[in-house]
Amino acid sequence: MTIRDASNRQSALNRLTANAPFLARLAELNPDDVTRFLTDGIFAALAGVSAPPEDDDIMRALRQWRGRIALLLALGDLSGEHDVATTTRLLSDFADQACDAALAAAFAERTPDEEPRGLSVIALGKLGSHELNYSSDIDPILIFDPDTLPRRSRDDPTEAAVRIARRMTEILSARTGDGHVLRVDLRLRPHPEVTPIVLPVDAAISYYESEALAWEQAAFIRSRASAGDRALGEQFLAAIQPFIWRRSLDFRQLKEIGAMSDRIRDHFAQGQAFGPGYDLKRGRGGIREIEFFAQVHQLIYGGRDPSLRVPATVDALAALAAAGRVEPEVATRLSGHYATLRRIEHRLQMVEDQQTHCLPTQPAALDGVARLDGKADGAALLAVLEPVTADVGACYDRLVAERAVTTGLPRDDDSLAAALLAAGFDPPDAALRTIAEWRGGKLRALRSPAALDALETMLPELIKALGAAPDPDATLTRFDKLVAGLPSAINFFHLLAAQPALARIATRVLALAPTLADALGVRAQLIEGLIDSRAFDAPADKTQLLQEWAPGLATLEYERLLDRVRDLVGERRFAYGVQLVAGATDPLAIALGYSELAEAALCVLADATVAEFVAAHGRISDSELVVLALGRLGGRALTHASDLDLIYLFTGDHLAESDGPRPLGATTYYNRLAQRVTAAMSVPTAAGKLYDVDTRLRPQGAQGPLVVTLDSFERYQREEAWTWEHMALLRARPVYGSDNARDEVERIIAELLATPRDRAKLAADAAEMRDRIAAHKAPQGVLDIKGGPGGLVDLEFAMQVTQLATGHCHDPNIAAALACLKAAGLAPDGVCEAHGLLARMLVMLRLTAPDGEPATAAARQLVASQCGEPRWPQLLAAHDAARQEIADWWASIRSQQENEK
Repeated sequence: MTIRDASNRQSALNRLTANAPFLARLAELNPDDVTRFLTDGIFAALAGVSAPPEDDDIMRALRQWRGRIALLLALGDLSGEHDVATTTRLLSDFADQACDAALAAAFAERTPDEEPRGLSVIALGKLGSHELNYSSDIDPILIFDPDTLPRRSRDDPTEAAVRIARRMTEILSARTGDGHVLRVDLRLRPHPEVTPIVLPVDAAISYYESEALAWEQAAFIRSRASAGDRALGEQFLAAIQPFIWRRSLDFRQLKEIGAMSDRIRDHFAQGQAFGPGYDLKRGRGGIREIEFFAQVHQLIYGGRDPSLRVPATVDALAALAAAGRVEPEVATRLSGHYATLRRIEHRLQMVEDQQTHCLPTQPAALDGVARLDGKADGAALLAVLEPVTADVGACYDRLVAERAVTTGLPRDDDSLAAALLAAGFDPPDAALRTIAEWRGGKLRALRSPAALDALETMLPELIKALGAAPDPDATLTRFDKLVAGLPSAINFFHLLAAQPALARIATRVLALAPTLADALGVRAQLIEGLIDSRAFDAPADKTQLLQEWAPGLATLEYERLLDRVRDLVGERRFAYGVQLVAGATDPLAIALGYSELAEAALCVLADATVAEFVAAHGRISDSELVVLALGRLGGRALTHASDLDLIYLFTGDHLAESDGPRPLGATTYYNRLAQRVTAAMSVPTAAGKLYDVDTRLRPQGAQGPLVVTLDSFERYQREEAWTWEHMALLRARPVYGSDNARDEVERIIAELLATPRDRAKLAADAAEMRDRIAAHKAPQGVLDIKGGPGGLVDLEFAMQVTQLATGHCHDPNIAAALACLKAAGLAPDGVCEAHGLLARMLVMLRLTAPDGEPATAAARQLVASQCGEPRWPQLLAAHDAARQEIADWWASIRSQQENEK
C-alpha cells in the first residue's frame, strides 16, 4: 500500500464519518470491514463479505449483508478506488443476489423439498442496466410458468406464485430494526391496479405483443432476467424482442415518449432551476434527460441495428457514436456528465439512506454533501454541476426541437385556400377538394380518430413539400393514390411529421420516379430507411452488406429469412433509387450497387437453401452447387428492376448420391436444389417480391436441364453452343460457390473465349442474331436506350464480336472491356463516352419512365443533370451523337462481314 492509497482511504473514512450519519453508523457496526479496507483496499474488503447461508434468519442476515456492502462500496467510491460505473454494477450485482436469496427463502417456506424454479425476476430501469443507485427502488416485473412452478397439491398456480412473490417482496422491503434490503416497486407490470403482482408468462407475452404502451417499450430497453428462473426470463424477453425493437418505427410512440419527458419537466418544475433544491434526476439537464437522449435514439435505430441494443446509458451512448447516430463528441460529453451527476446523486443518498435526488436547500446540508464529495463547500459543488446541467439541457433541447410539431393547416376554406396558394398550388381548387376528402375520412386509411389526428399533424410539412414540387397537383394526386392503398396511414403520417426532410424526399419520389412511387405505395415503411443518414452513402459492396446483415440473419428460421432478405434488399434498393432522384450519386455507381446488393442476397439465400436441403437429403461428397451470373449481373451493371440471368452448375460425379436421410442422385439433387434457390430469389412472400430469375441462357436453353455438371457445361460450350452463347459468356461471372469451384469455372470460360474464331462466320452469326432480335422486338420509341440503331444492344454486339475475334479484353464489365479495347486500338475513340451516356440514361429512365412513357419535364431535367448535360435538349443531342458513334461501329463490323463473304 502506498502513502497515497493510505491517505485517500483515510480521507474517505473521515468524510464519511463527518458527513453521512447513515454510513457512520454502519462503520461503527462493522469495524473489521473498515480496518480491512484501510489496510488492504476495497476489493480485498469486499471479498470478505459473502451472501448469508440459507439457514440463517433471512430477514436479519440480508439486512446486515446489505449494510456491509453499502458501507464498503461507499468507501471505495469516496476513495476513488472504483468509478461510478463499477459502483453501480456492484450495487446491481448485490441486488440480484439479494433477490435470489429472498426468492429461495420464499420457496423454501412453501415447498421445502423443491428447487426454486418457474418464477423469474425481470429487472427494468437502473437494475436492468446494472446502474443501481445507493438507495434506489428496484422495478421488477415478476412472471411465472404455471407448468413448472413448485406448489402445494391444493394450490392454484397463480395463488401459489402470488404468495411466493409477496413473501419475497416482504423479505426485501420490510423495514425492521436492521433497516431494509431493497425497496421493491411492482407497479411497472401491465395494469397494476387490477393484475396480480406476478403474471403467467404467456399472458405477459400476449400483453406486450398487442397492448403495451410507448413508455413500456422504452422501459424494456433496460431489461434483463436478473434473478429467479433466469432461463424462463430469457425466454420471455426473447419472445417480446419484436415489441422492444421494432423495425417499423412508430412515431406515435416516440412522440408519446417525448411528451412523457415534457410532463416530467413540468411536474418537477420546482427542481428545474439550477441551484439549491435542484433535482439531479428529473431537473432540466439532469440524469433523466441523458437517459432519454440515448433511449430515443435507440428506439429509432435499434430495430434495424442490433449493435445499439445495449441497456446501460454510457454503453448506449458509445454504441450510438460508433454507429454514427450521435456525434462522438456529444456522446463523450454526455457520458462524462452522466458520471458526474450519478456521483453526486450517490452522495445525496449516502447521507441518510434516503431515496432523494434533490440538492439540499439548506446551506449547511449542501455544504455537507459537497464535503462528502471532497469539495470545500456547497458553492464549489454548484460550480462543478452548473456547466454540466447546462450542456445536458442544451443537448436535450436540440433533441426536443427535432421532434417539434408545427401548427396545423386552417380548416375554413378561405384560409386554407390562401395557405395552399402560398405553398404553390395555383389554383388551389383541386388541393382543397383532396384535403376535404381526407378530413372527411373518405379513404380507408383515414377513418379512425387517430388517423385523422396524425393527418393534421403531418399536413403542414406535406403541403409545403408538395407545393414545391414541379407539378404540385399531379404530385398530390400520386400521394392521394399512395394513401388510398395503405391499410393504415397513422404511422406513415407521424413519420413524415417527425421527419420533415422525409416529406420532401417522398414528394420528390412521387413527382419524378414512378417506379419508386409504386414501391412506396406497396410498402410505405420503405421511407423509414432514409432516416439513417448512411442511406445516402456510396453503395456498399457485397462483403460490407454480408457483414452488416449477418447479426440480424444468423438466428432466423428459413421462412423468416426469406422475408427479412426481401426487406433488406427492398430498403436498400429504394434508398439507391432515392439517391438517383436526389442527384446525389452517379448512376453508374448505383448500377454497381444494385449488382452488389443482388449478389449479396443470392449468397445469403443460396447458403440458407443449401443448409435446408442438406438437412433433408445430406451432401454429395466432393460436389457443390455453383451459380454463374450473365448479362447485367455478370457485368455488375443492374438497373432498378433488372432480371437476374443465372446458370446453375455442379461439380463432381453426376452418378454420385447424397448421404442424407432421403438420398438423391446427383442430377436430381442439384436440379431440385437449384429450383429451390430460384424460388428463394423470386417467389413473392409476405414481404413482397425480390428478383425475377431467368435461366434460359443455360445449355440447350429452356429445353435443357436446369443444372449440368461443369464437364457437361464445358463440353456443350465447345461442341454445340451457338455463337451468341459464347457472346453471352463474355459477361459471365461465377457468383456462388467455393473459391476452387469458381476458379475452375473461370478457367473453363477463359479457355472457351480464347478459342480462335472464323471471323467471317462470327460476324455473320452475330449479324443474323441481331436481325432476329430487331424483327422480334421493335424499339419502344426513340428513347429505347437498348433497342434501335446505335443502342446498347448494338454496342454489345459490336464489342463482343471484336472481343471474340481478337481474343482480347474479356472483362464481364462493359465499361472496363470497352476501355481495354479502346486502349488496344480495337474500338473507336468515342465509344467509351457513348456507352457511359447511354448506360446512365438507361439507369435513370428505368426510374423516371419505366414503361417507355414520356417523362415529365422535371424528370427530364433530372435525367439530363445526372447524365452530365445542362438541359434536356442538350441531352437529346448528346444521345443522338452517342447512338451514331455506336451505329457506325456496328455498321463497320457488319460491312467487314459482307466484304469477307
